Amino acid sequence: MAKSAKPAKTNAVRLLDQQNIGYELFEYEVSDGLVDGVSVAQKIQQPVEKVFKTLVATAGPGKVFVFLVPVAQELNLKSAAKAAGEKKIDMLAVKDLLGLTGYIRGGCSPLGMKKLYPTFIDESAKELDTMIVSAGKIGMQIHLAPSDLLSCTHGVFDSLTRQN
Repeated sequence: MAKSAKPAKTNAVRLLDQQNIGYELFEYEVSDGLVDGVSVAQKIQQPVEKVFKTLVATAGPGKVFVFLVPVAQELNLKSAAKAAGEKKIDMLAVKDLLGLTGYIRGGCSPLGMKKLYPTFIDESAKELDTMIVSAGKIGMQIHLAPSDLLSCTHGVFDSLTRQN
Protein backbone atom coordinates (compact mmCIF):
# COMPACT_ATOMS: atom_id res chain seq x y z
CA MET A 1 0.00 0.00 0.00
CA ALA A 2 1.56 3.28 -1.08
CA LYS A 3 1.86 5.95 1.59
CA SER A 4 1.05 9.58 0.96
CA ALA A 5 4.10 10.83 2.90
CA LYS A 6 7.07 11.52 0.69
CA PRO A 7 9.42 8.50 0.93
CA ALA A 8 13.17 8.89 1.34
CA LYS A 9 15.05 8.98 -1.96
CA THR A 10 17.32 6.03 -2.62
CA ASN A 11 20.02 5.82 -5.29
CA ALA A 12 17.59 3.78 -7.40
CA VAL A 13 14.90 6.48 -7.19
CA ARG A 14 17.43 9.23 -7.91
CA LEU A 15 18.61 7.39 -11.04
CA LEU A 16 15.06 7.11 -12.38
CA ASP A 17 14.41 10.77 -11.63
CA GLN A 18 17.65 11.81 -13.41
CA GLN A 19 16.62 9.84 -16.48
CA ASN A 20 13.02 11.12 -16.40
CA ILE A 21 11.62 7.60 -16.17
CA GLY A 22 8.13 7.15 -14.81
CA TYR A 23 7.67 4.86 -11.82
CA GLU A 24 5.49 4.30 -8.80
CA LEU A 25 6.80 3.58 -5.31
CA PHE A 26 5.26 1.03 -2.98
CA GLU A 27 6.13 1.04 0.70
CA TYR A 28 5.34 -1.84 3.02
CA GLU A 29 5.59 -2.67 6.71
CA VAL A 30 8.74 -4.53 7.77
CA SER A 31 8.30 -4.77 11.55
CA ASP A 32 6.83 -8.28 11.22
CA GLY A 33 10.12 -9.51 9.72
CA LEU A 34 8.39 -10.86 6.60
CA VAL A 35 10.53 -9.32 3.88
CA ASP A 36 10.91 -12.27 1.50
CA GLY A 37 9.70 -11.60 -2.03
CA VAL A 38 6.45 -13.56 -1.84
CA SER A 39 5.49 -11.79 1.41
CA VAL A 40 6.37 -8.43 -0.14
CA ALA A 41 4.15 -9.17 -3.15
CA GLN A 42 1.27 -9.93 -0.79
CA LYS A 43 1.90 -6.80 1.28
CA ILE A 44 1.83 -4.52 -1.77
CA GLN A 45 -1.09 -6.50 -3.22
CA GLN A 46 0.66 -7.38 -6.47
CA PRO A 47 0.91 -10.74 -8.30
CA VAL A 48 4.13 -12.63 -7.51
CA GLU A 49 4.83 -12.90 -11.26
CA LYS A 50 5.33 -9.10 -11.40
CA VAL A 51 7.65 -8.84 -8.38
CA PHE A 52 11.31 -9.60 -9.10
CA LYS A 53 14.19 -10.20 -6.72
CA THR A 54 17.68 -8.89 -7.41
CA LEU A 55 20.43 -11.49 -7.06
CA VAL A 56 24.13 -10.73 -7.33
CA ALA A 57 26.59 -13.41 -8.44
CA THR A 58 30.27 -13.66 -9.23
CA ALA A 59 32.54 -15.67 -11.53
CA GLY A 60 35.66 -14.66 -9.61
CA PRO A 61 37.42 -11.43 -8.64
CA GLY A 62 36.13 -8.47 -10.62
CA LYS A 63 33.41 -10.49 -12.34
CA VAL A 64 30.09 -9.42 -10.83
CA PHE A 65 26.69 -10.02 -12.43
CA VAL A 66 23.14 -8.99 -11.52
CA PHE A 67 20.18 -11.29 -12.15
CA LEU A 68 16.49 -10.50 -11.74
CA VAL A 69 14.01 -13.35 -11.38
CA PRO A 70 10.39 -13.54 -10.19
CA VAL A 71 10.29 -13.80 -6.39
CA ALA A 72 8.58 -17.20 -6.41
CA GLN A 73 11.23 -18.68 -8.73
CA GLU A 74 14.84 -19.75 -8.23
CA LEU A 75 17.83 -18.64 -10.25
CA ASN A 76 19.27 -21.50 -12.29
CA LEU A 77 23.03 -21.00 -11.86
CA LYS A 78 23.85 -22.92 -15.06
CA SER A 79 21.48 -20.74 -17.08
CA ALA A 80 22.85 -17.65 -15.38
CA ALA A 81 26.45 -18.63 -16.18
CA LYS A 82 25.50 -19.26 -19.80
CA ALA A 83 23.76 -15.86 -20.03
CA ALA A 84 26.85 -14.18 -18.55
CA GLY A 85 29.23 -16.05 -20.86
CA GLU A 86 30.96 -17.77 -17.94
CA LYS A 87 31.69 -21.44 -17.24
CA LYS A 88 30.47 -21.16 -13.67
CA ILE A 89 29.06 -18.54 -11.34
CA ASP A 90 28.29 -18.52 -7.64
CA MET A 91 26.05 -16.31 -5.56
CA LEU A 92 27.94 -13.39 -4.05
CA ALA A 93 28.59 -13.76 -0.32
CA VAL A 94 26.22 -11.54 1.68
CA LYS A 95 29.25 -9.96 3.44
CA ASP A 96 30.45 -8.65 0.04
CA LEU A 97 27.09 -7.26 -1.12
CA LEU A 98 27.18 -3.80 0.49
CA GLY A 99 30.76 -3.08 -0.56
CA LEU A 100 30.14 -3.96 -4.21
CA THR A 101 26.59 -2.69 -4.72
CA GLY A 102 25.93 -0.12 -2.01
CA TYR A 103 22.88 -2.14 -0.95
CA ILE A 104 22.08 -4.66 1.79
CA ARG A 105 20.44 -8.07 1.51
CA GLY A 106 16.69 -7.62 1.20
CA GLY A 107 17.08 -4.09 -0.12
CA CYS A 108 19.25 -4.65 -3.17
CA SER A 109 18.02 -2.79 -6.24
CA PRO A 110 19.29 -3.40 -9.78
CA LEU A 111 19.21 0.39 -10.16
CA GLY A 112 21.78 2.78 -8.75
CA MET A 113 24.45 0.29 -7.71
CA LYS A 114 27.98 1.57 -7.11
CA LYS A 115 28.90 0.28 -10.59
CA LEU A 116 26.85 -0.71 -13.59
CA TYR A 117 27.28 -4.48 -13.58
CA PRO A 118 26.14 -6.73 -16.43
CA THR A 119 22.44 -7.24 -15.73
CA PHE A 120 20.18 -10.08 -16.85
CA ILE A 121 16.41 -10.07 -16.45
CA ASP A 122 14.39 -13.27 -16.64
CA GLU A 123 12.62 -13.42 -19.99
CA SER A 124 9.24 -13.73 -18.25
CA ALA A 125 9.43 -9.94 -17.76
CA LYS A 126 9.08 -9.47 -21.54
CA GLU A 127 5.43 -10.49 -21.21
CA LEU A 128 4.67 -7.87 -18.54
CA ASP A 129 3.52 -4.28 -18.99
CA THR A 130 5.08 -3.39 -15.65
CA MET A 131 7.27 -5.10 -13.08
CA ILE A 132 8.34 -4.43 -9.52
CA VAL A 133 11.89 -4.43 -8.12
CA SER A 134 13.51 -3.24 -4.91
CA ALA A 135 13.88 0.50 -4.57
CA GLY A 136 17.15 0.02 -2.70
CA LYS A 137 15.76 -0.11 0.81
CA ILE A 138 13.91 -2.77 2.77
CA GLY A 139 10.30 -1.64 2.85
CA MET A 140 10.25 0.05 -0.56
CA GLN A 141 9.63 -1.25 -4.09
CA ILE A 142 9.64 0.42 -7.53
CA HIS A 143 6.93 -0.29 -10.10
CA LEU A 144 8.13 0.43 -13.67
CA ALA A 145 8.10 -0.84 -17.25
CA PRO A 146 10.51 -3.70 -18.04
CA SER A 147 11.81 -1.71 -21.03
CA ASP A 148 12.73 1.18 -18.70
CA LEU A 149 14.56 -1.18 -16.34
CA LEU A 150 16.37 -2.70 -19.32
CA SER A 151 17.42 0.73 -20.54
CA CYS A 152 18.64 1.98 -17.12
CA THR A 153 20.67 -1.15 -16.38
CA HIS A 154 21.77 -1.83 -19.99
CA GLY A 155 20.33 -5.25 -19.24
CA VAL A 156 19.26 -8.13 -21.43
CA PHE A 157 16.46 -10.65 -21.19
CA ASP A 158 17.44 -14.31 -20.84
CA SER A 159 16.10 -17.59 -19.50
CA LEU A 160 17.28 -17.64 -15.89
CA THR A 161 14.91 -19.69 -13.76
CA ARG A 162 14.74 -23.36 -12.92
CA GLN A 163 12.43 -25.23 -15.23
CA ASN A 164 10.12 -27.58 -13.31
